[in-house]
Formats: sequence, structure tokens, C-alpha cells
Amino acid sequence: QVRLVESGGALVQPGGSLRLSCAASGTIFSIGDMGWYRQAPGKQRELVATITSGSITNYADSVKGRFTISRDNAKKTVYLQMNSLEPEDTAVYYCKMSISVVYNVYRDYWGQGTQVTVSS
Repeated sequence: QVRLVESGGALVQPGGSLRLSCAASGTIFSIGDMGWYRQAPGKQRELVATITSGSITNYADSVKGRFTISRDNAKKTVYLQMNSLEPEDTAVYYCKMSISVVYNVYRDYWGQGTQVTVSS
């Protein structure tokens, strides 16, 4: 059974930095796209950043230049480096991975979420 476990969420002051991690475990044949999403109170879940299996990245306009997504395929892990954090970045952050447990059949898996709070 595939499981995604996130870590790194915390309370941080405006202007600070955090690094989120999300590691996949279980019987995994291959991992395709990986991504980070977030959901603030009273708002819909939104895309933050994605990275393809070929390491092509995409970012929401609101985080461009401040956040960096990366992946370590050997560790089955995706990271989100967040710099210059703003109160508007406060949300529960979720990772998502497109994973195949059998050859060439992919489905999306989600982590449980990690809380990021930016406040003085």
C-alpha cells in the first residue's frame, strides 16, 4: 500500500524560511509528476508547484521567485523550499504524487497535510 508522509510544517515569522518534505513508501514501480498544493481556511485547495519526472517545474504566480520545488527519485521524496514567507502563505500544505504500482498504470496519491503558519 502506498503512503505519502509530509514533514516540515511549522510556525514561522514573516520573511522566514521553511523546507517541506514528502516521502513515498510502499510497493512502488515508478513515480511520475510530483506537486505541492495548499488550502487556507475558507478557501479551495490550490496548486503551489509541480515537478515532472524530467524535473520540469511549474509555479503559482504567487510563489514564483520565493519557493523552489525539487525531487530526489532515489529517496522517493519531493521537497518545497519556501523563502520570504508571507502571512498569505499560511495554509495546510499537501503533497501529491502520480504513482504506478504496476507497469504504466498511474494514479494520484495525496499526503495527509502539514500546517504552515506565518505570523509574528
